[in-house]
Amino acid sequence: MSASGGKQTPKNRTYTVEDIAAILGIGKSSANKLANSGEFQTIRIGNMIRISRKSFEDWLGMEENEE
Repeated sequence: MSASGGKQTPKNRTYTVEDIAAILGIGKSSANKLANSGEFQTIRIGNMIRISRKSFEDWLGMEENEE
């Protein structure tokens, strides 16, 4: 608990498709295709897709190292 007595919000452990689209500077359609490509771990909740933050950031690091 913080000194102010309020609860701290935990850092999200997942990204949305919109998040990865913004991070990569691509459209939502391309981000959906990437999320469904199997390149990183995803969780489906109904029709929503959540992408593992760690898995995505590991993948992103590998992509940057290849350049």
